[in-house]
Amino acid sequence: MDNLDRNVGLAELSTPVPVVDLDRLARNLDRMADYAGAHGLRLRPHVKTHKAPAIARQQIARGAIGLTCATPREVEVMGEVAHDLLLAYPPVGAAKIERLMALPADIEIAVAVDSAPVIEALAAAARRADRRVRVLIEVDMGLHRVGLGTPADAVALAALARARAPLAYAGICFYPGHLRDPIVPADPGLAALNRTIAAYIHALERAGLAPETVSGGSTPTVWHTHELEGLTEFRPGTYVYNDRTTAAIGACKWDDCALSVLATVVSTAVPGQAVVDAGTKALGREPMRGAPGEGFGQVLGHPEVLVTRMWEEHGVLDLSDTAWRPEVGERVRIVPNHVCIVTHLFDRAVGLRGDTPATEWPIAARGRDPVATADALGPVSVGAGALGG
Repeated sequence: MDNLDRNVGLAELSTPVPVVDLDRLARNLDRMADYAGAHGLRLRPHVKTHKAPAIARQQIARGAIGLTCATPREVEVMGEVAHDLLLAYPPVGAAKIERLMALPADIEIAVAVDSAPVIEALAAAARRADRRVRVLIEVDMGLHRVGLGTPADAVALAALARARAPLAYAGICFYPGHLRDPIVPADPGLAALNRTIAAYIHALERAGLAPETVSGGSTPTVWHTHELEGLTEFRPGTYVYNDRTTAAIGACKWDDCALSVLATVVSTAVPGQAVVDAGTKALGREPMRGAPGEGFGQVLGHPEVLVTRMWEEHGVLDLSDTAWRPEVGERVRIVPNHVCIVTHLFDRAVGLRGDTPATEWPIAARGRDPVATADALGPVSVGAGALGG
């Protein structure tokens, strides 16, 4: 059971707080699950967007084969929900690796790596713990963030992983984050990506290291994942909530944005603007991609109104292009530029049916500290039925 007072309305919620339209959330979850099923793709959603076991349960219930995580904390928390977890981030350092080894034995662990030192450290820890760890070789498709840059390097590291039992070489993974623009038919970026994927797969096949798993994808390319030849699983994250950027690049529609930050107008003293109690510590400070100066959020119901300036606890709504004049105490909902940053800033989210608070859930995987026991998480406030599953 959740602990939300059923007599609380939007006007009574303490702000700022992330609020989620439960109907939009369910629609987003269904759409991605249906897409995966229609194209025979394994869905392994990334939890970085919601960081909530309550949402992860809904993804698993809709057919996700497992979950993708970015931090040991996320892996620990999501071990309560799924038994097949991918840490899509190199676990550098003994402390992080030991946290993985301490997971319950029934959890299948996979790790993305791009260096020999991590493989050696991971193998040594896995031997001590007597547990199998699947290894995906991270390859660079053009973002130049992490990942091996040549097929030859991928072959060499895959061979090392295969030779280091109890590690189990499983395949490759990638994140084509360099493709940011809306995808169009016969997109040259997708064509180039397909050529690069093929080069890695063929090199591994020739070396007797054919990848069982080819894991990849990104939000801009998500609805074109089936066009990526050889890909077996994909890892979308933002789709559960979506945000202003996702809508701007055409990966969702505006009415697919399920999460907004409920804020209160605290001042209208300066003409032409209203100040809300949601600043950088509620909205983050990420600009729109490639569009500096276009604000840090957009008011739901008043798309002409942007958050144009922020301090830690102050956000300025620019009213120069609207006849709307909010009053002090009025509540507004702001769709953020990047929702993944926003959820990490809060301890809980509130689910809405229409404009009525209906449930809430903890954002349990935020932060970095280890989760030593299940009891340390506290009760998960919401079950499958409350989210419409």
